[in-house]
Amino acid sequence: MLVGYARTSTADQEAGFEAQLRDLGNAGVEKIYSEKVSSIGQRDELTNALDYVRDGDTLVITKLDRLARSTADLLKVIDHLDQKKVGLRILDFGGSAVDTKSPTGKLMLTMFAAMAQFEREIMLERQREGIAKAKAEGKYKGRKPTVRNRANEIRELKEKGMAATEIAKELNVGRASVYRALAS
Repeated sequence: MLVGYARTSTADQEAGFEAQLRDLGNAGVEKIYSEKVSSIGQRDELTNALDYVRDGDTLVITKLDRLARSTADLLKVIDHLDQKKVGLRILDFGGSAVDTKSPTGKLMLTMFAAMAQFEREIMLERQREGIAKAKAEGKYKGRKPTVRNRANEIRELKEKGMAATEIAKELNVGRASVYRALAS
C-alpha cells in the first residue's frame, strides 16, 4: 500500500499544501496523512503515518524537507521504516524520484540529506556573522518587540475598563497574548 505524508509549516502555505496532496494523489497514494505544523513542532500525523505503515508498504512524500529536520532525523525515520520493512519514496528529489527499497536509493538519500544539513548549517553560520557585523555597526535592530514589552500598555487599557478582546483589537495583538500579559 502507498501511504502519503504531506506537511506545511504554516496555514499560510495553502498552495504548497494543495500541491503536495495533488502530487501524492497522482502517485497513486491510497491513504494520506497531512498536517500544518512546523518541522520542529510535534508532528502527530507523521507519527500516525509511521505507526500505520506495515510490511510491504511504501511511505510517499513529495520532497525530503517535508519529512526530516536533519540527517540524523532522516536516518532515524528510515531505520524505523526498515525495521517495519517499509520503503520510502520521495517524488521530487532533485527532479527525479528516489525509492529506498534499492541500495542506490538509500545511498543517494543519505548523501543528499547530509549535504542539505551541511548547507543549512553554513547558511546559519553566515546569518550569525551578518547579524554580528550589523550589531557592531549599529545597524541591527533585532526582533520586533513582543507583547510582553507592551504589558504595561495592556494593563493600563484594562484599568480603563477595556475587555481583553477590545485591547487585542486596539493593539493589533492576539487575545491570548493579552491574557498572558495580564497574568504576568
